[in-house]
Amino acid sequence: MTDTSHDLSPLDLASLLCSRLCHDLLSPVGALSNGLELLAEERDPEMRKRCMELLEQSARTSADKLKFFRLAFGAAGGFGEAVSVEEPKALIEALVAGNSRITLNWALGTGSLPKPAVKVLLNLAHIAIDALVRGGTLDIGAEVRDGASEIVVRAAGPKIAFDPVIGRALDGKLGAGELSSRTAPAHMIQQLAASLGGGLQYALGDDALVMGAVLPG
Repeated sequence: MTDTSHDLSPLDLASLLCSRLCHDLLSPVGALSNGLELLAEERDPEMRKRCMELLEQSARTSADKLKFFRLAFGAAGGFGEAVSVEEPKALIEALVAGNSRITLNWALGTGSLPKPAVKVLLNLAHIAIDALVRGGTLDIGAEVRDGASEIVVRAAGPKIAFDPVIGRALDGKLGAGELSSRTAPAHMIQQLAASLGGGLQYALGDDALVMGAVLPG
């Protein structure tokens, strides 16, 4: 399979990442719009209270996703070169807060990570969350050893949904026409890792997906 992903311009990649962000925000923002319409028409106090609760939930979900993607996809100018691990930890915990079927475990051996490592960690975690379609356990570990950031993300559950095209993106082996808004995040972090002299790995079993990264510097 011919790899043509290196021909993608930065503008094209940015467009695909924006498409992915919009796709993920469509549901909570749409719920906000629907909730406001219901609230405008509803007169029953109990129903209005319920509408307000749904609006608050949708607003919180939208804000959590925007904060997540700001650091996972964007430049995140509000952060320095090193980011406290509490930042990605809080973002991922907020992302899974509404899913009681996912149990989240942490093994963080460092207090901070370089911004590129945080970007990789967030995107691998997002891929893992998407893979746990029936819930399960999400284990995330990170440490800095000999100047290199090492990241491991493991998703284990009764059903793992992992698109092999995303796997090829993580390997840097996307074929012609395979780059899309769905695969763009994996392609982005593969290119990021390669630019630092590092790499990504993944292994898929019947009930577990394990992804890792080693990023020098």
